[in-house]
Amino acid sequence: MPANGMEAMELEFSRDDFPGDFVFGTATSSYQIEGSRFGGCGTSHWDTFAATPGNTVRGEDGATACDHYHRWESDLDLVRDAGFDCYRFSISWSRLLPDGRGDANPEGLDFYDRLVDGMLERGLKPFATLYHWDLPAPLADLGGWRNRDIASWFADYAELVMKRIGDRVATAATINEPWCVAWLSHFMGAHAPGLRDIRAAARAMHHVLLAHGRATQAMRALGMDNLGLVTNFEYAAPADDSEAARKAARLYDGIYNRWFLGGVFEGAYPEDVLEGLGPHMPQGFEKDFGVIGTPVDWLGINYYTRKLIAPDGSDRFPALKEVEGPLPKTFMDWEIYPEGLHHFITWAHENYTKGLPIYVTENGMAAPDRLSGGRVDDPARIDFLNRHLGAVRRAMDEGAPVKGYIVWSLLDNYEWALGYEKRFGLVHVDFETLERTPKASWHALGRALKR
Repeated sequence: MPANGMEAMELEFSRDDFPGDFVFGTATSSYQIEGSRFGGCGTSHWDTFAATPGNTVRGEDGATACDHYHRWESDLDLVRDAGFDCYRFSISWSRLLPDGRGDANPEGLDFYDRLVDGMLERGLKPFATLYHWDLPAPLADLGGWRNRDIASWFADYAELVMKRIGDRVATAATINEPWCVAWLSHFMGAHAPGLRDIRAAARAMHHVLLAHGRATQAMRALGMDNLGLVTNFEYAAPADDSEAARKAARLYDGIYNRWFLGGVFEGAYPEDVLEGLGPHMPQGFEKDFGVIGTPVDWLGINYYTRKLIAPDGSDRFPALKEVEGPLPKTFMDWEIYPEGLHHFITWAHENYTKGLPIYVTENGMAAPDRLSGGRVDDPARIDFLNRHLGAVRRAMDEGAPVKGYIVWSLLDNYEWALGYEKRFGLVHVDFETLERTPKASWHALGRALKR
């Protein structure tokens, strides 16, 4: 038995199975771990969303979260000690600019300064993300992502933070998962601001990309490179062999996957999606593709699952529904489908990025992990990592320029509207004591990544 007392649950891959410059990492996001009540952080629309009855499980919020704000040094030790090369973190707009604009919060700037220096001291490459969903509430009051002015606000914020830390980050991404920022939050209502409004969704779907382009330009003006776009993907399969199901799955793919890559890399949105969203789009949106298409240096792919899609029988766009699939599922009730990761890497490479480096910026699974006898065994997560790393390796063997793989997440954390039950972490967090306990998957990664 290994000295740490863990059973021999191993990864089937090691560093030697990947190129020497391939980076392995783990990821978190600011609102999910830092604790929004600390350090002069302003109120975000997630704080107000969670304060509204019925929006989140048990009304849980990120006020304390994992208290990473005070525990960041030992958390970075966990990243280093697992053998990772990089740490993907996000910056809280609300922490730096409590009003969204205007005067910066010095405590916030100092925090990220210390955090980046702490990564470098531990030999970790800082992979920064500017926005992971915690929009300052004063900007939400002005319409948030529905308001075209958000592109300018976001660019100003990007300039502010990168003037402070841009000289030390290895990569910088703009907006994490624009589908979640726009569609999930403005059409489906599942995330802040909790709207179910097709006009709001159409505007957010456009403005999120306009903001991405403007912020990328702002960072370029500071002399930065290694700038990227991070999009999330779901594999959409027809629920049956009917033409109607195939059409519904294609439309789901358009909304979720093709919209954002089309805007950035092709200067156009998918025609099938515009059939529904076109009447609600901002006037003259086509003139913005020059900014939206500002060149990026790499693409980040976040991938978790596939969905089976069928028509819902209505005549209201998008007129589709999800059908439960037959594959094994994670604790999020998401099907485990590694083939989808292989698909999106090769599909994006062949159809959009055409040679740009690709990073898998998020991949992981939630499980009902339990601490028992001072340890957390999570063999299902190890199997998940094995299968998805296998999909990455196959894509690379076929010529896809994948440069890194980043596991979501370092810590069990606040899983947005689902509260604290869904544990994605490589490290178990006791949300009463905030004690950290590395899981078997963390130990397995440490053995596989040992130099």
